[in-house]
Amino acid sequence: MRILIVGAGATGGYFGARLAQSGEDVTFLVRERRYQQLQETGLILQTPQGTETLQPQLVQAQTLNSHYDLIILTVKSFGLDQAMDDITPAVGPDTLIMPILNGMRHIDTLRSRFGDGKVIGGLCKINATLGPEGEVVQMTPLHQIFYGALNGENDARLQRVDAALRGSGVDTIFSEDIISELWEKWLLLSTLGAVCCLARGNTQQVLNSQGGEALLQDIFTEILTIISADGYQPRPAITAKIYESLNNPATPMTSSLYRDLTQGYDIEAGQVIGDLLLRALRNGISAPLLNAVNVNLQVYLQGR
Repeated sequence: MRILIVGAGATGGYFGARLAQSGEDVTFLVRERRYQQLQETGLILQTPQGTETLQPQLVQAQTLNSHYDLIILTVKSFGLDQAMDDITPAVGPDTLIMPILNGMRHIDTLRSRFGDGKVIGGLCKINATLGPEGEVVQMTPLHQIFYGALNGENDARLQRVDAALRGSGVDTIFSEDIISELWEKWLLLSTLGAVCCLARGNTQQVLNSQGGEALLQDIFTEILTIISADGYQPRPAITAKIYESLNNPATPMTSSLYRDLTQGYDIEAGQVIGDLLLRALRNGISAPLLNAVNVNLQVYLQGR
């Protein structure tokens, strides 16, 4: 299977490396700066088990001229439009596109551009970041990837994807209900991002503050109400588990949205929070806490 990984950051770099190490034909589509860096240093993985280096196959957008069986998108959501332009030459009649992005808006965007039959659902769970020299740092052993057909019909093409991912040594979940998994990942990440960005701290700090647990619960409830009105079919046991994981004062948690904000980077405000407010509006739902978070984030973006 020919696989194109779009981006070689923490997510794309880690899962792409594992696929390449397992013998899959993997190429990374990267920008000039990352291209030069990886040419010089190789793709370095720092994991709890040690340090590994591999020499990845690389390509840049201007030289991309052949089709791939699977394209895995691991860019930030605000980079999706450019990524779609970049991958167009790589999309053939049988290509599948699996985005690993935050939120849900990208699903409709990709289907509109490339067609319903080409886009499959995907998400990952990994605690990883890029180090100062561009190395991929996996901070805990967690490395899960979820995938499946958006309509639940995992046909022969999806079976090939499953075989490739299962062989990579990461923990795989071949889902027959990937849409629910995507809604639930958004519920987790948007609650976490909203709480941390509004309070400017991690969940441990929030929960150890007066009114912190009430803030967490109210934001979680607002978001769950919105996504339930917009298409999510609630799975109470799973949503309860998500809330329990967030409401744990013993474990400090932050989201990538909060980490990017505190480091002065561009942030996925519109995709993670703003899109929820649009869905609240069209379903006639009041969301004052999310509105407060969104204003906060917009002010930050104006000041960058």
